[in-house]
Amino acid sequence: MGNWVENEGLSIFVVLVWLGLNVFLFWWYYLVYDVPPKFFYTRVLLGRALALARAPAACLNFNCMLILLPVCRNLLSFLRGSSACCSTRIRRQLDRNLTFHKMVAWMIALHTAIHTIAHLFNVEWSVQARVEEKGTLAAALSSLDDAQKQTYVNFYRNTIGNPVGGLYVAFTYLAGLTGVIITLALILIITSSTKTIRRSYFEVFWYTHHLFVIFFIGLVIHGAGRIVRGQTAESLAEHNPELCYKNFTLWGKKGACPIPQFSGNPPMTWKWVVGPMFLYLCERLVRFWRSQQKVVITKVVIHPFKTIELQMMKKGFKMEVGQYIFVKCPAVSKLEWHPFTLTSAPEEDYFSIHVRIVGDWTEGLFNACGCDKQEFQEAWKLPKIAVDGPFGTASEDVFSYETVMLVGAGIGVTPFASVLKSVWYKYCHDATNLKLKKIYFYWLCRDTHAFEWFADLLQSLEAQMQERNNAEFLSYNIYLTGWDESQATHFVVHHEEEKDVITGLKQKTLYGRPNWENEFKTIAGKHPGSRIGVFLCGPEGLADTLNKQSISNSEADPRGVHFIFNKENF
Repeated sequence: MGNWVENEGLSIFVVLVWLGLNVFLFWWYYLVYDVPPKFFYTRVLLGRALALARAPAACLNFNCMLILLPVCRNLLSFLRGSSACCSTRIRRQLDRNLTFHKMVAWMIALHTAIHTIAHLFNVEWSVQARVEEKGTLAAALSSLDDAQKQTYVNFYRNTIGNPVGGLYVAFTYLAGLTGVIITLALILIITSSTKTIRRSYFEVFWYTHHLFVIFFIGLVIHGAGRIVRGQTAESLAEHNPELCYKNFTLWGKKGACPIPQFSGNPPMTWKWVVGPMFLYLCERLVRFWRSQQKVVITKVVIHPFKTIELQMMKKGFKMEVGQYIFVKCPAVSKLEWHPFTLTSAPEEDYFSIHVRIVGDWTEGLFNACGCDKQEFQEAWKLPKIAVDGPFGTASEDVFSYETVMLVGAGIGVTPFASVLKSVWYKYCHDATNLKLKKIYFYWLCRDTHAFEWFADLLQSLEAQMQERNNAEFLSYNIYLTGWDESQATHFVVHHEEEKDVITGLKQKTLYGRPNWENEFKTIAGKHPGSRIGVFLCGPEGLADTLNKQSISNSEADPRGVHFIFNKENF
């Protein structure tokens, strides 16, 4: 149970608090509009649709307040790097920032749907009440103050019936027009954020995601028209709607109830979102300032498997293991920024990224760096690069454990390149103060080409450990997942050789996929009573598997073995 709390508990606690606040706000504001006499006559016109429109509006304000905070990366990195105010458990929650961002986005979509549907009924009934024959309470309310046009209750002041009247409201009233715009913007943002679009057409995702600017502008001014109207406090003191509504034909006459007076609700959304919008504006200004600092590409290395390595230098650049940066190449696109994990170590005098060529932008970067040409590329011909970052990730906590499992899938090995390089440098300069005592490294690749650019680092680290009589420090397992044993039979004859035929390492390449249950049980048996950090950079399916294994193979006893799962997420 202890490990379940550490792996899942705080996350579930945060989610439950967030869901609880949504439920509370929905129910509270539903009652605010469904019970008090202030909106008695508004409910006569609109029925329960009034409360069903306003309750999700309050939840929308709350969630729109939250949606920007998880993508303020500089703020999160500052909090993450401040151990004085940010414990390890809290840092692990900050690493789930994008997961929370997506959850909030879906909640916004849900409340937008409820809000929109309810207002469709509100508009239809408001238009209908305005044009229906006299003699009903709804008609009397709709005709109030036609001359002054100030203290009315029915926001629709024309006499055009449905469906033209409804369309008139949607495209001529401020609330209707902004509602249409922000709903369309939200639909485009969410649909372009699906995994398929994001991975295959990143540019579509990137550009449509910036419709959030239009979304927030529309959101702030959406309520400026004050179409939701309630009876004023002064009017309520003289005109009790629960007593006076039956004698509406006598309103204003001597001895009867005075004519009720109404006013619109002031817009409240800006009060919810002004703080996060200011923080996000500061975030963008910091990003812009950092992106203007000069970056020099010192070396471009072409690796197999359509991968290039960019080694760069930037004044004042400081990093920790496993961090990532955003990169912009104006020669490819003047607007697009793409995230890449740093593969260099903090001890090196440069920082580097490995870029796999999988789309239009990476193909453009490949060509801009002259990698498509056979001749040597002059340094001055290399493109200008803008860099924003570095930003913190879960991998920063690797050195907080005595024992860790590092699991990389394909190009997902990049954050662990930084970790292993840093370990190598620390051992070169005496690692007596290093808390980390044991690394279990797993690398899963589909074919042999992916191994080549990373094998040199493993060979160097392997040799370093042997020289210092600490060969047990690093245990690594490389899995060729695209092959099985039957496909690898022609390598069997080389199995007894000292080094692996594929990687050149002493550890032989394995075929197929790991049996994670056996791996976890074996490691748990070797390290009883330990807190073991499990770090993954890979697909969601593998993340689910490792997270479940981390929970199931941890002991309930706080003194027992505990696997703490961490995943790269940017």
